[in-house]
Amino acid sequence: MAKRSSLFIRIVEGKNLPAKDITGSSDPYCIVKVDNEPIIRQVPRVLSCRTATVWKTLCPFWGEEYQVHLPPTFHSVAFYVMDEDALSRDDVIGKVCLTRDTLATHPKGFSGWAHLTEVDPDEEVQGEIHLRLEVVPGTRACRLRCSVLEARDLAPKDRNGASDPFVRVRYNGRTQETSIVKKSRYPRWNETFEFELEEGAAEALCVEAWDWDLVSRNDFLGKVVFNVQRLRAAQQEEGWFQLQPDQSKSQREEGNLGSLQLEVRLRDEMVLPSGCYQPLVQLLCREVKLGTQSPGQLILLIEETTSTECRQDVATTLLKLFLGQGLAKDFLDLLFQLELGRTSEANTLFRSNSLASKSMESFLKVAGMRYLHGVLGPIIDRVFEEKKYVELDPSKVEVKDVGCSGLHRPQTEAEVLEQSAQTLRAHLGALLSSLSRSVRACPAVVRATFRQLFRRVRERFPSAQDENVPFIAVTSFLCLRFISPAIMAPKLFHLRERHADARTSRTLLLLAKAVQNVGNMDTPASRAKEAWMEPLQPTVRQGVAQLKDFITKLVDIQEKEELDLQRALSLQAPPVKEGPLFIHRTKGKGPLMSSSFKKLHFSLTTEALSFAKTPSSKKSTLIKLAHIRAAEKVEEKSFGSSHVMQVIYTDDAGRSQTAYLQCKCVNELNQWLSALRKVSINNTGLLGSYHPGVFRGDKWSCCHQRDKTDLGCDKTRSRVTLQEWNDPLDHDLEAQLIYRHLLGVEATLREKHRQLSADPEAGPVLPGPGGAPEDPLAQLLQVLQDLREAHRSSPAGSPPLEPSRVLELQT
Repeated sequence: MAKRSSLFIRIVEGKNLPAKDITGSSDPYCIVKVDNEPIIRQVPRVLSCRTATVWKTLCPFWGEEYQVHLPPTFHSVAFYVMDEDALSRDDVIGKVCLTRDTLATHPKGFSGWAHLTEVDPDEEVQGEIHLRLEVVPGTRACRLRCSVLEARDLAPKDRNGASDPFVRVRYNGRTQETSIVKKSRYPRWNETFEFELEEGAAEALCVEAWDWDLVSRNDFLGKVVFNVQRLRAAQQEEGWFQLQPDQSKSQREEGNLGSLQLEVRLRDEMVLPSGCYQPLVQLLCREVKLGTQSPGQLILLIEETTSTECRQDVATTLLKLFLGQGLAKDFLDLLFQLELGRTSEANTLFRSNSLASKSMESFLKVAGMRYLHGVLGPIIDRVFEEKKYVELDPSKVEVKDVGCSGLHRPQTEAEVLEQSAQTLRAHLGALLSSLSRSVRACPAVVRATFRQLFRRVRERFPSAQDENVPFIAVTSFLCLRFISPAIMAPKLFHLRERHADARTSRTLLLLAKAVQNVGNMDTPASRAKEAWMEPLQPTVRQGVAQLKDFITKLVDIQEKEELDLQRALSLQAPPVKEGPLFIHRTKGKGPLMSSSFKKLHFSLTTEALSFAKTPSSKKSTLIKLAHIRAAEKVEEKSFGSSHVMQVIYTDDAGRSQTAYLQCKCVNELNQWLSALRKVSINNTGLLGSYHPGVFRGDKWSCCHQRDKTDLGCDKTRSRVTLQEWNDPLDHDLEAQLIYRHLLGVEATLREKHRQLSADPEAGPVLPGPGGAPEDPLAQLLQVLQDLREAHRSSPAGSPPLEPSRVLELQT
């Protein structure tokens, strides 16, 4: 049994932010930090996500989502709104902080506006301190002995990316201090202090960590406060204690720094052993295999009992569950049949947010994202690089000056419209050509699923007047729900690192509209919506013919070809992540500087981490996957960069080695760390601790220890990962999530079963082998009962039911 914790985060928008620039505006972006860290750094203790910068606005819209897998021990999540400056340090606007305890009491999460509060350096603490506290007998009275052993992951307060920490221990008016450890965030002191305990004294023991400064005042690093009476009763206590902020100052006023709209949801799942979920998985798989012939129609019942707000989550979970069982195509085919059975008008087919539509959306993202990148990536890159002004709506045209060699003339509106039409026709033509050539590149399971969809729709609407309906059914998913959303928001589909600026966004929006017109088969209704799109009609009409030809070839896949393609793909190790990185391996005793890194193209598969000079060059294996022991960040002072990670592994001779890899930004760093941790999570010999610094000269730069084989001064975070579209399937977790959902609608299912049992037309329920009922709904209710008992008998107890509403943050 294992506890899985994940955090869903959506940063919607900000409003009424203060102006930080001389222009009277700001360039805001948001950093999400799990567990506290100093605001001057952008590399967090556990994990950080950074939104794009929205330029020149006090009311930015981000609309970015993150899902982070975390250990159950994390403490808080904080949202820092920053103002980006090109020539100086970015300004801090304010923050919103939510503790784990707060989130845990509201399983459906926070949703709403929250006021930004001022950032106080004394509250921006991080790290832990290792203490041993004892009550020992003395000559006159008992004595309190406090041993300050070490600390880890302290806040970097100095320009060199480190601190000069010392510890101050205070009790009953007396203060004692440790020595100062220079330039370290992982100091070791091993110093002991004693205080005389007075009978009945209510004074608390306070242990404070400080950063020593020669010129300015010392910086506060955090503190831990102990109840002495409790210590007297326990006699001894030892462990790592999280440093806490100084909250003795009066609360600052809120509201004058603007507000942030957030959606934050913590999900804790106690996952049982695989065998406990087998009856549930087998029952659902049997229902899918039987299809519409199943007497119980459990999939239909699940759809009917799923509310609109959680339909996407349920669809994604079911899709992943059946994908892991090799039944994704059959599951979607069943949903297609159910949807077609209740659809009478062809023009309304798959237009609602049904379970079929949501499941197909998730399927394309899970199975077709790499295909999308290959088809759409070059076109999106070209749009971003050209940065052309494009507008087709005459009411929105901005007349610009054009010319050369100092000879300018005003550009007419007609010229703007014609140049815009030419640009869009070129982009649309390139996209359609790329799509037409991509039939063989499309995953076999996606082609087979579209084949089933095409056949089912053609059987349902066989008349000549509906000859385009099967094509529109395919394009309703491929174009309207997959390609067009990716064009409008390329960052959300991992096609770009940053959001587009206003000019590029408009070009992308117009291109997406054109793709939608092609996907709608250029119907009169789609043309009538926006008459100013008429200049694109020749390309749209040509695109319709190209798209129909593409779909005809796409769905023309036989069972043998499907199996052959799947077999060929199974023999290859598809890349989990790839891209350019800078590598440096430690050699000798010289200084390790960022300039010594060499740029190479890296590829991570389920077998190895490899590199090549270029993406098309022959790859050389750097690290075998089974040899990875840890993937962690490197502190900034080691290389003068905050985007360096280290991969600790064993070579073929069993010796421990470390490869240092530099990324170009913090988001890329987190993505690589997440990918490396996921593919190596089941390795034997994973490290529990590591050195965040480097061994330079004769000591570690982080903790100054001289033993190169020292186990490490910080704990590893192998289970801290980002959720991505290409994550490995977690069968037990998906089954647990389905169980939790069904548990929430159990009362509705029981009422449905009661109604069916009372229906004389339904007939009697015959007992199966062993006396178990053959009625699938009755079997499902029994399975839920068994799983509930399994959770109750587990150490953690049964999972709580979710509340019926979302807790709203106060505005």
